[in-house]
Amino acid sequence: SEGTAIGFYKMCKTLNSRNIETTTKLFQSVDLESMLRFSRPFHMSVLVQNKVGLKNLFKLISYANTKYLYKGDQVKLPRDELNRHHEGLLFGSGCVNGEIFESAFSKEDEELAKMMQYYDYIEVQPPEAYMHLCDMESSKIDSLADILTHIKKIVKVAEEAGVMVCATSDAHHLTREDKISREIIIAQRFNGKLHPLNKRGVKVPDMHFYTTKEMLDAFSFLGSEKAKEIVITNPNLISDKCEIVEVIIETGGVPFSPKIENSDEIVKNMVYDRAKELYGDPLPENIEERISQELKGIIGGGFDVIYLIAQKLVKKSNDDGFLVGSRGSVGSSFVATMMGITEVNPLPSHYRCPNCKHSIFKNDNGEDLAIEYGIGFDLPDKNCPKCNTKMEKDGEDMPFATFLGFNADKVPDIDLNFSDLNQAAAHEYTKVLFGEDNVYRAGTIGTVADKTAFGFVKKYCEDNNIVMRNIEIERLSKGCVGVKRTTGQHPGGIVVIPDYMDVYDFTPYQYPAEDVDAAWRTTHFDYHAIDQDVLKLDILGHTDPTQLRMLQDLTGVDVKTVPFDDKETMSLFLSPDIMGVTKEQIMNDTGTLGVPEFGTNFTIGMLRDTKPTTFSELIKLSGLSHGTDVWLGNAQELIKKGVVPFKEVIGCRDDIMVYLIQKGMDPLKAFKIMEFVRKGKPSKEPEEWESHKKTMEDAGIPDWYIDSCGKIKYMFPKAHASAYVMSAFRIAWFKVHYPAEYYASYFSTRFDDFELETMIQGYDAIKARINDINGKGYDATSKEISLLETLHLALEATARGFKFGNIDIEKSEAKNYVISEDGKTLISPFRTLDGLGDAVANQIVEERRKKPFFCIEDFGSRGKVNVSTMDKLRSLGVFNNMPESAQLSLF
Repeated sequence: SEGTAIGFYKMCKTLNSRNIETTTKLFQSVDLESMLRFSRPFHMSVLVQNKVGLKNLFKLISYANTKYLYKGDQVKLPRDELNRHHEGLLFGSGCVNGEIFESAFSKEDEELAKMMQYYDYIEVQPPEAYMHLCDMESSKIDSLADILTHIKKIVKVAEEAGVMVCATSDAHHLTREDKISREIIIAQRFNGKLHPLNKRGVKVPDMHFYTTKEMLDAFSFLGSEKAKEIVITNPNLISDKCEIVEVIIETGGVPFSPKIENSDEIVKNMVYDRAKELYGDPLPENIEERISQELKGIIGGGFDVIYLIAQKLVKKSNDDGFLVGSRGSVGSSFVATMMGITEVNPLPSHYRCPNCKHSIFKNDNGEDLAIEYGIGFDLPDKNCPKCNTKMEKDGEDMPFATFLGFNADKVPDIDLNFSDLNQAAAHEYTKVLFGEDNVYRAGTIGTVADKTAFGFVKKYCEDNNIVMRNIEIERLSKGCVGVKRTTGQHPGGIVVIPDYMDVYDFTPYQYPAEDVDAAWRTTHFDYHAIDQDVLKLDILGHTDPTQLRMLQDLTGVDVKTVPFDDKETMSLFLSPDIMGVTKEQIMNDTGTLGVPEFGTNFTIGMLRDTKPTTFSELIKLSGLSHGTDVWLGNAQELIKKGVVPFKEVIGCRDDIMVYLIQKGMDPLKAFKIMEFVRKGKPSKEPEEWESHKKTMEDAGIPDWYIDSCGKIKYMFPKAHASAYVMSAFRIAWFKVHYPAEYYASYFSTRFDDFELETMIQGYDAIKARINDINGKGYDATSKEISLLETLHLALEATARGFKFGNIDIEKSEAKNYVISEDGKTLISPFRTLDGLGDAVANQIVEERRKKPFFCIEDFGSRGKVNVSTMDKLRSLGVFNNMPESAQLSLF
């Protein structure tokens, strides 16, 4: 066998260093049976007795899923590993696929008894669990009588060997009636493979969760005393050997984090140094108070390390030349802003002098600027009253409580959007920070979804010639929903194990989808199960930073210098006039096609209804578009009916707390109402909502506002909306002021579906194709529907006087559009040709860098381009100026 051959090979290697006598002794010591058992794996059961055993179990699972993973998905463990990690574990002999059950057919009692000594207990299952063996040609079981005889032999030999026997049901489903669900699952292919029981003529055994009476009845053939012993007495003895073990550590929601020496002082110094750099020394009282309040909660909760880790990751990406966008409510933390983790400034609207550091938060009447101007970018221009320098405008007015809770009792969740070009580098950097054995990708478990389960049942009915009504199919499909299909990894989640613990304190690990070539190991547990135990960094890939980097490279303009109060850019959100085109020409009412957050049909409809003119209103729109039951049937109706102007409706969760405090409500009460509403609890907990309504009524809050809160199911954090809108506004600014670079960057980074033959024909052809797809209605293919977004933006580009150039053998890049020398033509990259994938596109460009293509034949050969793609390139006229082959080129 393979195992035997490996063993012999290893020993033969010693011939060079050992004499014949020694080598002979080595061969004489070979335990062929052990090697054969390793090459033919068996099932067994492992029970955890205590914390030591739990850790050993996690080690065994990890080794089985990585070190000993065989042929991609076969999990095996050599007996040596089991022996090394036996402490704190109990070994059971397993089921029908166990070593004892199978060996009992061929082994004499004495040899079988010796094998049983390895186990802490021997398992037998009810006869029903073995009945499928009667249907298998290779089985040594032909009848129920054979099964009973076999079980009796196992029980008798175990008794003679002094090893206790436990009756276990080997349950695969809860009730007997649930068996149909297992039959349906077994009938499917998972990861391209069939279940071992998926064989013609083999019935799926009954393996439900037996009651004690059912178990006693099942083993009554052994006699009532023996049945009671193996069903009740022995399992209780095993149970008594096992402590209550905490598998998922209860941490109260605060994860174990890495330690960084002097992290609290590092954070303090970093924050105060930056704050003084911007606002002067000494700091204004309100800023000093804000920093002090935040640091008290951050350092007091032990969260300074989390902040510092995020700062290091952002700085690394910035040093690599990429912006990092923040997600979630981290922008509500001024400390995060001062550390460079987020660009969002949560202070109230204010002026700040870049020269003398003077800041202004109130108007001439002593009122907060934030009351009139919700966002600092909307403030009118102003020169510093002290040094006459033009002042910076900043502040987006967000309470720190949104991020860390009113009493700093929430665990900070810092989610960051890295460029998708730089995400992998950011992930790798965590290995540098913490060590390779301390970082793992957050594991996920893919399960059977509703529609898939419905298809499983339909296929089962078809295969078995069963006629079933849809209502019955739906009922049965529910029994298949949630069954594990595969494992995977969170797209950006990195789990960090603190260096004073190890991964086995929390979870086993494995490869995602059993891919032994994967660059990262993942947590064996779904990361949601352990997210309160260990720190998870969300290092997500996003297109906005990638496009902004490309725009910066193309234009030479530092994207961080884009002004957020640019009137021409703001006008895009009302009409396309600033681009020199009409609504009719581009088939759109605004100029926001291709502007993130504001380019979909839904958000364009919101723009039509609200007509925003300020940055503050754009943030409100972003919040409304991401919330649930915040816009439709709520804010939209209030605006249409003229109840309140758009700027007063609730857009983001922070708006509620700020509004209620401005109306004189106690800050803690305002915070609790915000949290209650943003989670959609008014409809779930009506009694508590009545109490909150009373509080709001007593504070003089208008009825429309209270009613609006009552309808909300989910609300977006203002900091998240702010970060998104800042990124979107920058891209929109380039669309107005650097249109060629904008279109080149957008088509290069955002789209995967192109129709090159249409796009190179220009405006009329593009418009005709759009109308053609729209005219098909529901008959349009999914590819055509996906193509519409590309064509709409292409229509706008051509309406503005730009052209889409054909693929150019000498100038086209693999993925990115190239701007022609006259600045009016966007030369298409190779990947825009349908059927020409990224790998071939990269191959072509790589070969062209080595030396020019001298004929069509050379291009196809060195570029590894298939025949059908070559024909498409010919039909587009790409080769018009090239000879067909090297021989023709000689003439």
